[in-house]
Amino acid sequence: MAIAKKVTINDVASAAGVSVSTVSLVLSGKGRISTATGERVYQAIDQLGFVRNRQAVSLRGGQTGVIGLIVGDLSSPFYAELTAGLTAALESQGKMVFLTQGGKRGEQMLQRFETLVSQGVDGVVIAGSVDRATELREKAAETGTPLVFASRASYLDEVDIIRPDNMKAAQLVTEHLIRRGHQRIAWIGGKSSSLTRAERVGGYCATLIKYGLPFHSEWVLECESSQKQAAEEIAGLLRHNPTITAVVCYNSVIAMGAWFGLMRAGIQSGEDSVESYFEQRVVSLAAFADVAENALDDLPLTWVTNPAREMGQSVAERILQRIDNVQGSIRNLIMPPRLVARK
Repeated sequence: MAIAKKVTINDVASAAGVSVSTVSLVLSGKGRISTATGERVYQAIDQLGFVRNRQAVSLRGGQTGVIGLIVGDLSSPFYAELTAGLTAALESQGKMVFLTQGGKRGEQMLQRFETLVSQGVDGVVIAGSVDRATELREKAAETGTPLVFASRASYLDEVDIIRPDNMKAAQLVTEHLIRRGHQRIAWIGGKSSSLTRAERVGGYCATLIKYGLPFHSEWVLECESSQKQAAEEIAGLLRHNPTITAVVCYNSVIAMGAWFGLMRAGIQSGEDSVESYFEQRVVSLAAFADVAENALDDLPLTWVTNPAREMGQSVAERILQRIDNVQGSIRNLIMPPRLVARK
């Protein structure tokens, strides 16, 4: 005996000639849907015999208790940490997280957003690429979906977004090195295409200029997040520029590689002095980290942190606020950095 194929919301959307999210809006009564479109959807439902599964829908205000999370690249340590913090915070409030990936360049963000809306999530968090933020914001307004962005760096203003203060972090760590007596400070790491790197390098350069210190473009090196490449880069940098006494590293991977590079070259890492002692050259290292202080690598360098896990907790708080007040004012929250000096 043949078993009849279950009719899905995708079948209804295809028959009505609309998107899956539009069908979901018609069923939920949300968003701005014309009468004609609504009638087409209901006709398709009747013709196909579609029955919506409402078991996942809470009887309290029609909420499901499910939050959608679209991460650009979950393999990124920053976004993995952010996801852990967000998930833990939401689950502590009795919520569930529906996680999906939107692609490193955000090429699948819109598609993933529509899928989440069709599943009836209470709100959506976009973590990562924000290149299609305008389209996502418009789609959220159209569907009445609470939306919050969480990003490592951003040029967005008119959206709910939580992000770290990369420029302030760079200013903080560079100024710390200057106050320790360093006047020739270099930079290693990151790619020029990275907005995060651009913000950090901007803070580094601005601080050098503020204190009237030399800035040389050849002292700012691009580098993949590779310990091996970082070790090679710092060795070459110091070989050709022996007056450099401190190096700011783009992240913890670069910092570890730079530290190994110093060890191989017979150069000591530390921040006790900018002078050589016992004919031993000393170079100070500083780096950016996305984890809490107790999770930092035990290296003799200065860290500036903006823990991604804590940021995830703030994002969780904001999406819950947005769900309770969809029409509330836009909030752009910038997380402050913290300096952690180790010897």
